[in-house]
Amino acid sequence: MALEEYQAKRTFEVTPEPTGGAGSGPLRFVVQKHDASRLHYDFRLEMGGVLKSWAVPKGPSLNPHDKRLAMMTEDHPYDYRTFEGIIPKGNYGAGSVIVWDEGTYEPLGATGDRESDDKLARQGVHQGHLTFILHGHKLNGEFALVKMHGEQAEENAWLLVKAEKDEFAGETDVTAQDRSVVTQRTVAEVAAGAPVQVVALEELAAAPAGPMPEEFAPMLASLAEQPFDQADWLYEIKWDGYRILAEVGTKGVKLHSRGQQDYTREFAPVAEELAGLQIPALIDGEVCVVDDAGRPSFQDLQQYLKTGRGSLVYYAFDLLHFDGHDTSALPLVERKALLRRLLPTGPYVKFSDHVVGQGAALLASARGQGLEGVMAKRAGSAYAFGRRSQDWLKFKVKRRQEAVVVGWTEPRAGRQYFGALVLGIYDDAGKLVYAGHSGSGFRDAELQDLHARLEQLAQATCSIDPEPKTNEPAHWVKPELVAEIEFTEWTEDGSMRHPIFVGLREDKNPREVTRERPAESVAPAAASEDPESDSAVLEVNGHEIQVTHRHKVFFPENGYTKGQLLDYYAEIAPTILPYLCDRPESLHRFPGGIHGQNFYHKDLTDTAPDWAATQVVHSDSEERDLTYILCQDEATLLYLVNLGCVELNPWNSRVGQLERPDWCVIDLDPEDIGFEQVVTVARTVHEVLEEAGVRSYPKTSGATGLHIYIPMGARYSYDQVRDFGHIVGGLVHARLPEITSLERSPSKRQKRVYLDYLQNRRGQTLAAPYSVRPRPGAPVSAPLDWAEVQPGLRPEHFTMMNIQARLASVGDLWAPVIGEGIDLAKALEGLGG
Repeated sequence: MALEEYQAKRTFEVTPEPTGGAGSGPLRFVVQKHDASRLHYDFRLEMGGVLKSWAVPKGPSLNPHDKRLAMMTEDHPYDYRTFEGIIPKGNYGAGSVIVWDEGTYEPLGATGDRESDDKLARQGVHQGHLTFILHGHKLNGEFALVKMHGEQAEENAWLLVKAEKDEFAGETDVTAQDRSVVTQRTVAEVAAGAPVQVVALEELAAAPAGPMPEEFAPMLASLAEQPFDQADWLYEIKWDGYRILAEVGTKGVKLHSRGQQDYTREFAPVAEELAGLQIPALIDGEVCVVDDAGRPSFQDLQQYLKTGRGSLVYYAFDLLHFDGHDTSALPLVERKALLRRLLPTGPYVKFSDHVVGQGAALLASARGQGLEGVMAKRAGSAYAFGRRSQDWLKFKVKRRQEAVVVGWTEPRAGRQYFGALVLGIYDDAGKLVYAGHSGSGFRDAELQDLHARLEQLAQATCSIDPEPKTNEPAHWVKPELVAEIEFTEWTEDGSMRHPIFVGLREDKNPREVTRERPAESVAPAAASEDPESDSAVLEVNGHEIQVTHRHKVFFPENGYTKGQLLDYYAEIAPTILPYLCDRPESLHRFPGGIHGQNFYHKDLTDTAPDWAATQVVHSDSEERDLTYILCQDEATLLYLVNLGCVELNPWNSRVGQLERPDWCVIDLDPEDIGFEQVVTVARTVHEVLEEAGVRSYPKTSGATGLHIYIPMGARYSYDQVRDFGHIVGGLVHARLPEITSLERSPSKRQKRVYLDYLQNRRGQTLAAPYSVRPRPGAPVSAPLDWAEVQPGLRPEHFTMMNIQARLASVGDLWAPVIGEGIDLAKALEGLGG
């Protein structure tokens, strides 16, 4: 309801402005510089699921004495905070827009709870006085919005003021900083179609460097029938056109079809506009020809290919490679956010926007507008080149099917050229079988053109055996043409009922034409449904694993589900298992997701499956024997993840040598100090060990710190290993006394990096390498090369969505840790001990 005014003022088939979106985490703000009929600044605060908006003619001021008029306007959707581009002439607010500033905010008195802070902000607006603190690129500190009252005041008139003379206040004109904080463009440069100049390198740090792919097979969607609404899914319009992967290179642009054909010449205006990007990229999208209302027509696209007439549009919906980085493993929602910013502004290339969690409503809207259908995509999914995936689903308004043309029949009832096309489809065995015949849907000009092409492909016999019976005499052709057919249902004998010809698919390979069947069990179970409907039994290593609640969202900020976590561990199993095998596991369980209740679970005396390996260990602290589970294989690994073990925490030693750890670890644990300082300390640990001739291997903790491991080869006792870690920590502390501490109590090591050597005690555990951590973004404890431990390193950039791509690039850096250990006596001598 809050967006009705916004939507009523806009025609979304024409304007590139977004339609929806939902926020998470801290409340956001944005200031957009908008060159419309008059240059002004749009000040927007997220609250109540939308962006409350004020037009500020002169822009914000850092001077507390300035009171800037701010006219309250209609609410805008959450996704508008990233909008930058051109609103076309003739549309409401026509002109160019940049993201002048953006960041987070908190109302005065905020508690840090998103729901409570949102309510507090809405109360302030309702009362006509909202004081808040901004954390932006240009605007910081305390500000206030105050509603004007009195006979002379307009109804929607407010004042925007710098509420406090704090460290951010001053008389400098902040509006003199006229460039976008997102793309570094001015409004004039956006109006002129200037390309994006800058992409922050840290945004691409999670995307491994690598060359552009040499083959361009797009990811494919599974057909589905029943739409659903899920907060961790994005829903897009299904465009009726040609699937095109756009390769933007240093030598120009190439447009590749799904069938690997080059369509650069045919869709030259799109290629020319994409060339304005000027940065190497690989973009996925759909080329369409649209009418005045923005509705695509496949037949009009066919005519465009012949005549060049029509309104050509490339709807871009994914970014797979950018500026030397493989972005395909990034979560879809992040890829789309990058793509939205990077696209050039112009008439031929548009961002294909999405809504979150509203699949049924979007499909109903598509049906009402006469569109082809809707795409549903998991927000956290990676891109799977050349594969059909249930992470992408397609819901069609009307049934459609590609079919191979195997012949035509003689015309009757006054029609010229031919009566109907005889159609076939390849079955699962690769045999061409009869699928019906279509005699309707043809335009007059198409009859003549298509008949001429059919005659060129004539052959004496039918490619289908047995030859199908037809109502009129038939002529057979080589099975080289693919037709798009709209129909009502399949008959019992495998034919399409009421088939209507839509157009030829020049971009499709006939040998790939098979019957599309709805995928089974593709829709996530709704929260209100029987939980058992969201379960499955997996057979792994000869054991049955009961998996439950696959579609429960475990990482709310990103929409990642328990099923995706299970899939990650199944895929990473061969790599992670060597670091788990034979080690007692201390289970940290999050059955409701990372923000739900969690607990530790060590003793599985009565609960471990009969087939799972266990080890009884006496606990001195509890004065009893505990039965630990051992993670020996993929079956056990998935069993543990299904229990809610987001992370895996093995002992430092293995069964058979439990008193002798395989490694010594220095855990760098920051206490209210920046990660840059953690990097400094880690490099100093490395220097100390290198000087002593000791090998060491770093990994991110997956949280705020770093772990440095030294292989011990199970040759020494826990006490010896702990004392060695203490010596190393002491030497590092002596070199960096201002930023390190050996104090165990957090209150005694504020603003310090704790050199935790006590992790080397019997029974202590740390997150295993490649283990996911229960934090937003699903970060992974990632092994590093020492060359990577530099300023700019960010642990959150290594996630369960991209670590496999990293493994493919750098391999398993952790293998030496469980190899031959160091000579402790020589190491101590090298350290001067």
